[in-house]
Amino acid sequence: MSDYILSCSSTVDLTKEQMEDRDIRYVCFHFTLDGKEYPDDMGASISTEELYQKMTAGAETKTSQVTVTEYTQHFEKLFEEEKDILHIEFSSGLSGSYNSARLAVEELVEKYPDRRIYLVDSFGASSGYGLILETLADLRDAGKSIEELYEWIEKNKLRMHHWFFSTDLSFYIKGGRISKTAGMVGTVLNICPLLNMDKEGRLKPQEKIRGKHKVIRRMVEMMEAHAEEGLDYQGKCYICHSVCMEDARAVADLIEEKFPSLQGKVKIYPIGATIGSHTGPGTVALFFWGDERKDS
Repeated sequence: MSDYILSCSSTVDLTKEQMEDRDIRYVCFHFTLDGKEYPDDMGASISTEELYQKMTAGAETKTSQVTVTEYTQHFEKLFEEEKDILHIEFSSGLSGSYNSARLAVEELVEKYPDRRIYLVDSFGASSGYGLILETLADLRDAGKSIEELYEWIEKNKLRMHHWFFSTDLSFYIKGGRISKTAGMVGTVLNICPLLNMDKEGRLKPQEKIRGKHKVIRRMVEMMEAHAEEGLDYQGKCYICHSVCMEDARAVADLIEEKFPSLQGKVKIYPIGATIGSHTGPGTVALFFWGDERKDS
């Protein structure tokens, strides 16, 4: 049993059972679906399948980050176990949640001078953020101290690669992330944009690729180019998707064929409500450890 607690927010896009099994604590983001508020609790309150069905049928979605008060309550509850906390937060490049967590930590450090909270901006999202937490849980279970984990993740967090593509641009148009004209042209031409995450934790468009099969191959080529040890990559690989399992499985099959030394099979997860509310259906994301992200 560790003498500290590993904590995060619910946007890691893993399963509730997995979080409990690895003893990773979390605090929930929120979203509204046609005016009704839900916690983003990894599908416990509403399944991802139902969420995307309602979105496709025209339901309005809106997300909200964790408040300073909610972080404070979360950390104080963990303090009841008389342990220190290492909290890894959702990317500050996508949300203000890191700043809210920072304000809560500053308040609690004064209130509980004998307790320690280490706070880290993951610069990560979705199951890439989840893979960071899984890796830290492995290191914790191997006997690493909270200081060792904090130093390790601060040194290595930019080695977590995030690559995304989407075959459905309608929700990008709806959310204003691409113009209506560009979205319509992209849809007609069957354009599947390929994006990654930059060193500041922001999504960055990389290429406009025509056709799903081509973008799948290109995504795997990015893993070949950037994965630790290239085709000899021996780490874990995660994929997540928004109700397009066939596409996610196609990426996973190609990766398992090209990377024979993977640590286990590729794990596939659903994209949760917070990120899925913005992408809509048709998005596939790939995550792996590799070289350090250099772009800005």
